[in-house]
Amino acid sequence: MIIDTVLNRIEKEEKVLNKDVKVISIDSASEEKILKTKEEPKERVKRSIAKTISWRIVGTLDTVLISWLITGTLALAFSIGLVELVTKMVLYFFHERAWNNIKWGK
Repeated sequence: MIIDTVLNRIEKEEKVLNKDVKVISIDSASEEKILKTKEEPKERVKRSIAKTISWRIVGTLDTVLISWLITGTLALAFSIGLVELVTKMVLYFFHERAWNNIKWGK
């Protein structure tokens, strides 16, 4: 009975906290669980910038290649790639930062 009461209280606390909770030990005298919350650190701006740049390199190479195959002109393909590089890098950075604030799926 005591264990059920404690477990019910802990389940309620877990729901109130709305965080991942890990049981680290159980006090045998009171049968009370000692909890530790596990919070994922938010991604830092520098990491988002590094991911933005690396992804844009891959994406721009893809765009240049496709543009070259379609147009047959390498200069035009690089022009398209340059415009795409700048605009999509800015868009991706803000998209990444917005998703960092969404708790769903973490």
